[in-house]
Amino acid sequence: MPYNAINKTILLPDGREITIETGKLAKQADGSVVVKMGNTMLLAAVVSNKDAREGVDFLPLSVDYQEKFASSGKIPGGFLRREARLSDYEVLVSRLVDRVLRPLFPDDYHAETQMTINLISADTEIMPDALAALAASAALAVSDIPFNGPISEVRVARIDGQLVINPNVTDLQRADIDLMIGASIDSVVMVEGEMNEVSEAEMLEAIQFAHEAIKVQCQAQLDLAEMVGKTVKRTYSHETHDEELRQKVYDATYEKALEVARRGSANKAERKEGFASVLEAFVSSLPEDHTYDTGLIKTYFHDVEKEAVRNMVLNDRVRLDGRKLDEIRPIWTEVNYLPATHGSAIFTRGETQSLTTVTLGTKLDEQMIDSAMVSGTNKFLLHYNFPAFSTGEVRPNRGPGRREVGHGNLALRALKKVLPPEEENPYTIRIVSDILESNGSSSMATVCAGSLALMDAGVPVKGAVSGIAMGLITDAETGKWAVLSDILGDEDHLGDMDFKVAGTKDGITACQMDIKVRGLSYEILSQALQQANAGRLHILNEMAKTIEVPNPDYKPHTPRSFNMVIDKEFIGAVIGPGGKVIQQIQKDTGATIIIEEKNEKGHVNIFASNQDAMNSAVSKIKGIVAQPEVGEVYIGKVKSVQPYGAFVEFMPGKDGLLHISEIKHERLETMDGVLEIGEEVKVKLIDIDKKTGKFKLSRKAALPKPGESEQK
Repeated sequence: MPYNAINKTILLPDGREITIETGKLAKQADGSVVVKMGNTMLLAAVVSNKDAREGVDFLPLSVDYQEKFASSGKIPGGFLRREARLSDYEVLVSRLVDRVLRPLFPDDYHAETQMTINLISADTEIMPDALAALAASAALAVSDIPFNGPISEVRVARIDGQLVINPNVTDLQRADIDLMIGASIDSVVMVEGEMNEVSEAEMLEAIQFAHEAIKVQCQAQLDLAEMVGKTVKRTYSHETHDEELRQKVYDATYEKALEVARRGSANKAERKEGFASVLEAFVSSLPEDHTYDTGLIKTYFHDVEKEAVRNMVLNDRVRLDGRKLDEIRPIWTEVNYLPATHGSAIFTRGETQSLTTVTLGTKLDEQMIDSAMVSGTNKFLLHYNFPAFSTGEVRPNRGPGRREVGHGNLALRALKKVLPPEEENPYTIRIVSDILESNGSSSMATVCAGSLALMDAGVPVKGAVSGIAMGLITDAETGKWAVLSDILGDEDHLGDMDFKVAGTKDGITACQMDIKVRGLSYEILSQALQQANAGRLHILNEMAKTIEVPNPDYKPHTPRSFNMVIDKEFIGAVIGPGGKVIQQIQKDTGATIIIEEKNEKGHVNIFASNQDAMNSAVSKIKGIVAQPEVGEVYIGKVKSVQPYGAFVEFMPGKDGLLHISEIKHERLETMDGVLEIGEEVKVKLIDIDKKTGKFKLSRKAALPKPGESEQK
C-alpha cells in the first residue's frame, strides 16, 4: 500500500542532523513519528480518547519508553527471553518525557492519553534519552490532540570546557556537566542532571545554551504540523462549571481560608483540619435540599485555598508554617542509630524524616545490567522507599513506583560525585533510604541522610552533600513573585515550581526542576539558585554538628577488603588447576577472593570478616606471585631428603636444591639425621640457573660464620 512520508530535518549547533518522519509507520495512532539521529531511531505513537471518563477531573496521561533488544542486535536475558516490565532506566526516561509534557496539556483536558516511545534502532554512540521527548512532542504535533506545545528536550554537557548539545557516549565520559533540559519555545519546563561541583552561574549558562537549541527543534515541529495539516486541534468539553456556585464559594470562604493560612502552624495535620473546617462550614450553611454539585464545591474551594495561600506569600512575605521566604525548617540528625548495620543515619527536617542505611558488599554483590544499550555491572546502588505511613495514609504496598525510582536516582546522582574513584573503592555500596515522615522534599532528605550514613560507615567521601527543594509563587497580573526555600508538601502542590538542588560546599552535584507555569525568567531562576546555595550551606553546617568527616575506619563488623594487581601470567597460579589453589586459600583463611583480568593485568579483590583472615589471604597470594630474588633469605619447608641434599619449598610452589655442601659450615658426610621432611629451615637463594630456571639454596649462607654472633 503506498504511503506519503513527510520529513523534517533539524540541524544541531555542530552540524549533526536529526530527522523527523511521519506518515510511514503506525498510522492508526492519533499521531506517530520516527526520530532518527545517526543509527538511533525512536518510534513515538500517541492515542487520546475522544471523551473523558465520568468523574475524572485530571489528565490520565501515561508515558512509556521501552528499548527493544533487537535494536542493538541482542536477545534479552532471563527465562522468558523477551522484553518484560520497564527497567529502572526506562522508567527514568519515561519520567523525563512525562514531566515536560504534562504541564503543557490544557488544564481542562481529561481524556485518557497514552504515549508510547520505542527504541527501534540503537547507535552505541548516540543516547536515545535525549531524543525521546522530541519524538513524543512531534507525535503530538502531527495529531489533533490539544497540546500547548511543542516542546523538546536536549542533553547539554560541558566537555573539555565546551558546552555540547547531545554529545556522543564516548565524549560524555569526560563531561563535568551532564544536564537534560526540557523546554518550549518561550520557557524552560524541566531540568535534571548531575555535575562535578559546579557553580550556579555555570549551571545557568548550560541551561540557556540548551534552550537555544530547543527553540530550533520546537520551530521544526511547528513547520512539520503545517506540512501535515494538523494546526487545528480537536474540540472537547470535559468540564462543566457553575460560575454562580464558584463565586458563592469564593465569597463565603476566601477570608476564612486566608485566616487559616495566616495562623502559621508548622503542623501539617492542623492546617489540613483548619481548611477542612472552612469547607465543612460552607457546606453546612447550604439548605439541606440544595442541588449544588458537591464535587464542584470541593474543586472551587481548592481554588480558593490555593489563591489564599499564594496571595499570603506574595503580599505578606510569610509562609504557611510561619517561616520567612528563605528560612529552613528545624533540623536534627543522628548517626550510628542502627548498630548492626555498616552505617546508618537519621535526618529530620521539619516533618520530613529519612532513616538511611549503608551496606558495603563484595564484587559478588554488584548489580547486573542487561539492556539494549548497556551490558555490565553497577557497584553503587541507592534505593528510596516511601511507605504509606510516612504521610499518615493507608495504601497497599505494591513495590517501588516510578516516583520512588526517580527520587532514588536523583539522590544517587548527588552522592556518587563524592565517592572515592572506582579503582580505590573495592566495595559494592548500597544505600537505602526509608522515608518515615514526609512533608516536602523527601528526596533531598535522602541526600542528606545518605551523606551522613556514608561518613558513619567510614567510606572516604570527598565531602558532605546536602540537598534543598526550592519553590516559587508567581502572579502574572501583578508581576509579583516569591522564591521559597525548603518547601512544604503544600507549597509544592500549590506552587509553580519544584527545584531540587544538591551539592557540597564547593558546588552543585545534582539537580531536578519541574515548572508548572510558562515564561519563567532567568532572573527568577538565578534567584532560586542563589537562595538554594545559602540553604544548602546552612544544612551542611547543621549536619556537621553530628559528623563532619568520615569515620577513620570501617565498623568492626564491616567486611575488610584489599585490592592487588598481579602480572597476567600469575593468574593461573593463584587460581590453580580447577580452582584448587584459590579454593584452598579461601578455605584456610575464610576470605572471599575474586580475580579478574583487566588491561593485561590480574586484579585481585580480597574480602574478609576480620583483619587476621585478610592478612593471611594476602600473604598466601603474595607468596604465589612473588618473584624469587637472589640474595634474599626465606623460611622454607623441607619437601624431600636425598643423599646429596634436600629439596626445600622456599616460596609457594617453588622448590630449590639445598646441596649437602650448603647445609653447614662444617663438612657433612651423609644426610642421615640432618634434616627431616616438613622441617622449617632458613635458606638463602644464591643462584638461579639461567637455562633451566632451577633454584640453588644455601643454609650456611644464612648462618653466621664460625666465631661470629647471630646478631652480627
